[in-house]
Amino acid sequence: MNDIHGNNGSLGHARGIGDLLDVAVERAVPVVRALPDGRLEAATPCAEFDVKALVNHLFQVMEQFQRLAAKQDSDFTQSADRVVEGPDWRERFGEEARKLVAAWSAPGAEEGTTGAMNMPAATVGSMVLLDLTVHIWDLARATGREYVPEGEALAVVERLAGTVAELAPTARSMGVFGEAVPEPAGASAFERLLAATGRDPRWAAPVS
Repeated sequence: MNDIHGNNGSLGHARGIGDLLDVAVERAVPVVRALPDGRLEAATPCAEFDVKALVNHLFQVMEQFQRLAAKQDSDFTQSADRVVEGPDWRERFGEEARKLVAAWSAPGAEEGTTGAMNMPAATVGSMVLLDLTVHIWDLARATGREYVPEGEALAVVERLAGTVAELAPTARSMGVFGEAVPEPAGASAFERLLAATGRDPRWAAPVS
């Protein structure tokens, strides 16, 4: 699967994007904080990125989606290497994530349209929520850790199930999602979500 960049479901749809992002970020930041320097070149379930490249991609996503929340123009064509800018990149990730939550919690962030394609702002907000859920799973699995949404995070998964169902046909045609993979027997809602984005929910880091 390549990079992932929609919405219904009772619990998830009832809560705003800012609220759901807050839940996702609370779970994402500890995963990033625990990434070891020795695994930055490790493969991830998102074949386009190793760990370092995926962290840098998420920095870019967080920065640009702050602009989209404010109905400003975004630019995804260039991505700086935030990891090499200094050893405090994990702390900076957390700071940028909190700015993202604030941007999408601002009055009017989910209203109207935003972005070059004039998509509904609520759909665009769901896209970054998807990134900060599925790509965080990518990072966790790449470093041999589990990432299982529980409690409040189940509302995030429910919202994203609608997002993926809405965007999947277009996303697959553009190479943003991979083809759906078979769900494992007894798959959880989150595993079904992963499979729908083209990921094997049972993916494990190669043994070195």
